[in-house]
Amino acid sequence: MGQEDHTMGLEGGLRLTSDIDRLSITTARMLAVDGVEAARSGHPGLPLGAAPLAYTIFLRHLRFDPTCPEWPGRDRFILSPGHGSMLLYALLNLFGYDLPVSQLERFRQWGSKTPGHPEYGHTVGVETTTGPLGQGFATGVGMAMAARHWAGRLGGLMDFRVFALVSDGDLMEGLSHEAASLAGHLSLGNLIYVYDQNHISIEGSTDLAFTEDVGERFAGYGWHVLAIRDTEDVDAIDAALKEAEADPRPSLLIARTHIGFGSPLQDTAKVHGAAMGRDNQLLTRRAFGWPEDASFRVPDEVRVHLAARIRRGREAREAWEKDLTALAGRRPDEVATLRRALSGALPDGALKALPTFSPADGPLATRQASGRVLNAIAREVPELLGGSADLAPSTDTWLEGEEAMKSGDASGRNIHFGVREHAMGAALNGLALSGLRPFGGTFLIFSDYMRPAIRLAALMGLPVTYVFTHDSIGLGEDGPTHQPVEQAMSLRLIPNLVVIRPADATETVEAWKIAMERRDGPTALLLTRQRLPVLDRSILAPARVADGGYILKPVPRKPDIVLGATGSEVHIALEAAGALLGSGVAAQVVSVPSFELLRRRQGAQAKLFPPDVPSLSVEAGTTHGWGDLTTHHMGIDRFGASAPYEEIYRHLHLTPADVAARALEVLGREA
Repeated sequence: MGQEDHTMGLEGGLRLTSDIDRLSITTARMLAVDGVEAARSGHPGLPLGAAPLAYTIFLRHLRFDPTCPEWPGRDRFILSPGHGSMLLYALLNLFGYDLPVSQLERFRQWGSKTPGHPEYGHTVGVETTTGPLGQGFATGVGMAMAARHWAGRLGGLMDFRVFALVSDGDLMEGLSHEAASLAGHLSLGNLIYVYDQNHISIEGSTDLAFTEDVGERFAGYGWHVLAIRDTEDVDAIDAALKEAEADPRPSLLIARTHIGFGSPLQDTAKVHGAAMGRDNQLLTRRAFGWPEDASFRVPDEVRVHLAARIRRGREAREAWEKDLTALAGRRPDEVATLRRALSGALPDGALKALPTFSPADGPLATRQASGRVLNAIAREVPELLGGSADLAPSTDTWLEGEEAMKSGDASGRNIHFGVREHAMGAALNGLALSGLRPFGGTFLIFSDYMRPAIRLAALMGLPVTYVFTHDSIGLGEDGPTHQPVEQAMSLRLIPNLVVIRPADATETVEAWKIAMERRDGPTALLLTRQRLPVLDRSILAPARVADGGYILKPVPRKPDIVLGATGSEVHIALEAAGALLGSGVAAQVVSVPSFELLRRRQGAQAKLFPPDVPSLSVEAGTTHGWGDLTTHHMGIDRFGASAPYEEIYRHLHLTPADVAARALEVLGREA
């Protein structure tokens, strides 16, 4: 590079020279290599190859203030190939975030702030948890949607940009196809992804399995595609980024890099996912003219150079805050909504005007009740938005009277995700990370398509609500391909995901309250397609969904048996209890809408299912997992069938008569 001065992308500019840029990039590279060597594990190849790309984004284009990392108007940077985390940690340190060198020295160690893959909420400056390839790519799409949505309500102050470094592996994953298609459809011009095309994966050259024309693919999705002329030239990278920022389409900047650049292992799979070893580390230092005995070295001139950039970021944030204060004088309601939403709080009284249901309102599918509750909440919580994977009429997830988010106008609160469950799940995470309260609907069976995104929402503690309808064999004629058997129990295995399967419309209201009041994790609502009676609470216990489980129908003495059930099977258990009463059996019925909430109450399980009383679970799904609660189980440990749902329940022996007969069998009595 020449010696001419260059201008940073922040307003006001900052004069920089190429020599100091080169030294700064080398510093980032060596910090990354040193971190991996200290841990004796990690991924040195990506940081060595991609450091100039990420450095240029941070230096000249990314709006951020490390002294106020939660600044709402900041741009977002995502390292989608999270295995290259030492590059991100090195840059966060160099650009002034509270991530000292002592933490870089403890890379991948217990309790450090530098885990093997970036974790949101654990390391300052990490915008989303990445590592599973494709997730960062698709989450960024959700962030860009959120920025455009906020901008539609508040103007340019919240139209932040989303930059990401993406990899060959990210673009192989099917999730990237779904998310790229959605981003192109919505014309998310605030989305700028730099593709680290190094042509190496764990098994060797990407030519082994990945030979498509990526540029043509993204052009077909409606993206702006361009190549970076020289990935070691900050000017060339800067020019490409400027061109991308000026284009109204999402942009993919293809950067032909060299994995392990400058090391003896350059352009080989050996440098992808393992420490290089002491000898190769020293040879790499020599190649960059770096002192061989200087581990975790940051030259003073680099600190001075980047201190000016840090100062400019703080000034930009302070100017933004003044603009927000001025806007609050003109549009107080919207600005107040933004501030409250970013805090995670709900409007005062938002959950007090929810519908109530009585037996006269039934029979009513819980998905229908959910739709009514959702719309009541939406009228009080303006940051609530969402949609479905092309299933809004079936999942009852359309917000009445609201516009849809579309290309050129993302202010609408209804989102057409298309038949893209996985992209929907990841985009919901991006929306939640941007201060919105998103929901997404699909059939429970298709939760499998989005499970990795659900898991990351739980790991990050994001308040996402999943509306999973058609929750059992009760959907009937569509057959076993659409009838979830193992999905409910499988979702219950995800830590920090609260799964609620309400028994009727009243429990559905309570379930939505819990979902909206949660700030520390996602909630999955499992809802019926078939209509159910609304339970008569004048003769049964009030709904106590927040307890996770409660005695719905008590008996006047110590019960002979306890029937525990969820969702639609609660009604079967109630009918069975009535039949058992005629045989002189006192059967107490327990509704168990949420295993997770029940387990949080110390001693509650023993009170609901006393150890000295036989108990029988009834759920139209796998019996695995009920062993912690009940002594005996009725369910479906096979796939369903295509038929009217009443016939399926009969053939699979889940009718009230079947439950009553099994209860008598457990008690050793004859029918």
